[in-house]
Amino acid sequence: MEKRSNLLKKRSTVSFQIIIFGFLLLIVAGSLILMLPIASADRSVTPFSDTVFTAVSAVCVTGLVTVDTATHWSVFGQAVLLVLIQIGGMGVITIGLAIIRITGRKIGLWQRSTMQESISAPQVGGIIRLTSFIIRTSAIIEACGAALLMPVFIADFGVGRGIWYSFFHSISAFCNAGFDLMGVRQSFSSLTSYADNVYVNIVVMLLIIIGGISFMTWDDFRTNKLRFKKFSLQSKIILITSAILIVVPAVYLFFFEFGDKPVGIRILYSFFQSVTTRTAGFNTADLDGMNDSGKLIMTALMLIGGSPGSTAGGMKTTTVAVLFLSALTVFRRRDDVEAFRRRIPDEAVRNAGAILFMYLALFFTAACAISLIEGLPLITCLFETGSAIGTVGLTLGITPSFSIASRIILMVLMFSGRVGGLTLIYAALPSRTDTESKLPLERISIG
Repeated sequence: MEKRSNLLKKRSTVSFQIIIFGFLLLIVAGSLILMLPIASADRSVTPFSDTVFTAVSAVCVTGLVTVDTATHWSVFGQAVLLVLIQIGGMGVITIGLAIIRITGRKIGLWQRSTMQESISAPQVGGIIRLTSFIIRTSAIIEACGAALLMPVFIADFGVGRGIWYSFFHSISAFCNAGFDLMGVRQSFSSLTSYADNVYVNIVVMLLIIIGGISFMTWDDFRTNKLRFKKFSLQSKIILITSAILIVVPAVYLFFFEFGDKPVGIRILYSFFQSVTTRTAGFNTADLDGMNDSGKLIMTALMLIGGSPGSTAGGMKTTTVAVLFLSALTVFRRRDDVEAFRRRIPDEAVRNAGAILFMYLALFFTAACAISLIEGLPLITCLFETGSAIGTVGLTLGITPSFSIASRIILMVLMFSGRVGGLTLIYAALPSRTDTESKLPLERISIG
C-alpha cells in the first residue's frame, strides 16, 4: 500500500512537470514563429522581446500585449496567435491526447494521469471520454459564437474580414484570452466601439462565462440536465460562486461607476466589466477613468479568475469558496467544512490557503517591483499585476511602455496564473515518501 502511494506521488510530480514543459515548449515555438517576417504586417522581423511576451500572453490566454494585434501582425501572425490561444485555452495536454487518438496510438496510464492533472479531473477513469467531450464542445460553442457575431462584423468589415473577425473573437472570448482585432479602428481599443451594442455584448459575455466554467460542470449538465441536486459538489460550488461573483460586482459598478450613462447602458457596462474580469480581458469602458475603489474590486475579481478545469486562469472560484466556507466553519464553531450536506477534505482547505498566500505574495511583490522600476503609482501597478497573474489581460494602458524587466515580471505572473501555482510547486519540489513519526503537538494562539 505504501509503495503504491509513493508511486502515485511520483507519477503526479512527473505529470506536473510534463504540463509545465508542454506550455514552455509551445511558448518558445510561438515566439520563434512570430519573429518570421511573414508574421508581421510590414514584413519586418519583430523583436524577440515583443514576440515572447505576445506568445506567453496568448498561450496563457491573458491578452496583455506590447504591440497592437490588429495592426502589427499579418493574417498569418494573427492565425498563429489564434492557434496559441486555442491550445493554451483547452490545454496543451488535451490537444496532445487528441492528436494521439487521431493517429491511432494507444493512450497509456501515464498520459491519462497527466490529463487528469491538467484539467483538474476528480479521477483517471473516463478521462478519454471527457477529453473528447471537451474538444467537441469547444468546437461547437466557438462555431456558434462565430456564427452569432458574423451579422455584425460582416456588416462592419465586409464578408472576408467579417468572417475572420467573428471566428477570432469567438475563440478569444471562449478561451478567455482577450485578444482582439479592433485596433483597425483605434490601437488597443478592445471592444469599446461596441460598448453600446447589446447584441455583441451579450454574445461575448456568454462565450466568456461558458469558457470560464469547468468542463466537468458542463459534463454534469450533459449527464444530469437541469437536475441541480444530482450535480457534483464541485459543480454546485462553481455555479453558485460564479453567479455571485458576476451579479454582486455588477450591482456595485452600476451604482458607483458609469454615472454619466443612461440606465440601460449602465447595466450593460456594469455586467460586461464584471464578467470580463473573470480572466477574459475584453473591455468596453474607459478603465483608467474609474474610481480607485472600482479598480480595486476589479483587481480582486481578476485575482479570483474562473473555475478549475476551464479555459480561465486565476486562483479559481472553488479556492475562494472553500476559504469562505472554512471561515464560516470557524465562526460557527464547527469541526468540519461543509457545503450542500457534504464535508470538504482538510487537504482542500490547506491547498486553498496555500494558493491564496502564493497569489497574494506574487501579486503584491510584483506590483511593488514594477512601481519602483517604472516610477508609477502602486494602485496602477496592482491592477496590471492582478491582470497578469489572473490571466485577464485588462490594462490601464501602461503595459506597452514597460521596460524589459517589468515585462519579464508580467510574463512570470502570466505563466504562473495559467499553469497554476500548486502545479509549479509540486513540479519543482519532490514529494516526501518517508513515513516518519509525527512531531510533538504544541498549541499557539491565533487572532
